[in-house]
Amino acid sequence: MIRSVLPFLVILPPLAYGVIALWCGRAYFRREKTESTYAPPVTILKPVKGMDAESFENFASFCRQEYPAFQLVFACAAADDPAIPVIERLRQEFPDIDMELVVDGRIYGPNYKVCNLMNAWPRAKHDLVIICDSDIRVGPDYLGEVCAPFADPRVGLVTSLYRTSGVKGAGCAVEAMGFTVEMIPNVMVALRLEGLSFALGASMAVRRAALEEIGGFAALVNYLADDYQLGNRIHRAGYRLELSDCFVESIMHRESLATVLSRQLRWSRTMRVSRPGGYLAAGITQPFPFALLALAVAGSSPAGVAAALLLYLVRAASAIIFSRCYVRDNVFPCWLWLLPFRDLCAFATWGLAFLGNRVRWRGHLYRLLPGGKMAEISQ
Repeated sequence: MIRSVLPFLVILPPLAYGVIALWCGRAYFRREKTESTYAPPVTILKPVKGMDAESFENFASFCRQEYPAFQLVFACAAADDPAIPVIERLRQEFPDIDMELVVDGRIYGPNYKVCNLMNAWPRAKHDLVIICDSDIRVGPDYLGEVCAPFADPRVGLVTSLYRTSGVKGAGCAVEAMGFTVEMIPNVMVALRLEGLSFALGASMAVRRAALEEIGGFAALVNYLADDYQLGNRIHRAGYRLELSDCFVESIMHRESLATVLSRQLRWSRTMRVSRPGGYLAAGITQPFPFALLALAVAGSSPAGVAAALLLYLVRAASAIIFSRCYVRDNVFPCWLWLLPFRDLCAFATWGLAFLGNRVRWRGHLYRLLPGGKMAEISQ
């Protein structure tokens, strides 16, 4: 009797979390939305290093905004950056856009992305500023969506969820699935239980006064998770953070699984040092080890197989609902067969995050320090 019941007790934590995440997602995506015509002028700061997949189209999507007034500032550290000819082509094809290119290699700390932002900051003309990664593509209504919440003066930052709709190979699918079955559900649960206290780096719109109140970009230059730090510091300064209804697209290269897992490990270690308690607790949401544990405690009883199947049936249903109804990324059901392997990889990177403090980012090697700071290691 115990051996028959125990496997189902074992899977309860990830099973319950999956159901809660689905309920939180439904509540968020089906809520009644308020319309706003607030559209203040905005500056988009885009730090760039090297080429991403389809860079020109990514950049051009920001030039095609249906918005009354905006400025676009690109920031590069080196005059020979291969992205500069793409930006020059952009300036030729969109001559009516208020667009600037800042080439400045000054270094203020180990986070070179933030250094680029610091160098571009004096060129920002407007009191609303958007920081957006170079591999991000947006729809023509993006600015209207992310700027509207600032009609409320208590809002200090608006961030956006991201997805990958164009999956190129299994490696890319593993990462895209992570957005759909882990990152977005986790944000939904956090939003429902404690409110938004962090930002997502793909897209962050911030009020100039709020940014200056926390010390500007200089306060972030020693941290790897500059997005988390920016959102959390503005939250602690008393401003409200909002999640935009507008998804942005992360455009990926076709990459090897090893490259994808290396990036996943960097993200895991970054979150471990930034939110150690929350990161540790996230272990109970990992379905793969609990499915294995259910099989192990069942012995020869078929209850273990039944429990593991139940867990993954619920997980599959949740993944399909998020993908087709909420995220609309078309990842599932096409890649559903890869979900258990993706969960195995996620559990492996979650565990490996505790076994080291080194990460590689954009060709540089860093050692992570307590509190989320980092120090570059010479190679």
